[in-house]
Amino acid sequence: MTVSQLSSCAVVAVGGVTATATILADRRSPGVQAIDKGIQLEANNALDKKFGDRAHINVTSFNQKVLLTGEVKDADIKGEAGAYVKAMKNARTVYNELIIGPNSSYTARANDSYLESKIKTQMVFTEKLPSNSMAIVAEGSSVYLMGILTQGEADLAKKIASNTNGVKDVYVYFDIISDAEKARLEKQGKAEQSQPDSPPKYQ
Repeated sequence: MTVSQLSSCAVVAVGGVTATATILADRRSPGVQAIDKGIQLEANNALDKKFGDRAHINVTSFNQKVLLTGEVKDADIKGEAGAYVKAMKNARTVYNELIIGPNSSYTARANDSYLESKIKTQMVFTEKLPSNSMAIVAEGSSVYLMGILTQGEADLAKKIASNTNGVKDVYVYFDIISDAEKARLEKQGKAEQSQPDSPPKYQ
């Protein structure tokens, strides 16, 4: 479906009681956040115009890593979509997870949105998990996670998503940082691209 990035705070009503969770700031720098938004806007518009009803493509960019999810009519469209995004000057890595097949139904997309929301809520209320420095995408009951996390945070995030009822598979494309880098980013409120060309830590 679409990327779910968490806000600086969340208010959730549980059993009639409103609970507020404070969330750590986005570990990306403001400049990188703007680049990510630009990549998503440009790629989504271009691919929708190019392929129309022959494809249902969602573009998610986090720390200039770009994830393509959805459905396409054939392998040629999948290849063309991936090539277009790879050619974008600000995209450092592209993960083409497009599935060849018919476009998903409204019911399937609604279910994916529900899964995103459910996982997001669990992340928000998990202590020491920087939920605002992550992106959550659900597509066909598979979940894709992106973000700037320590190895311990990455393991915890994957565990939460994997244990969520209704989730089929979990794929993660994290930038793994050290505890020292985590402390630096939290102190300065900005992120750096610590691993520009590193592959996903999990598959």
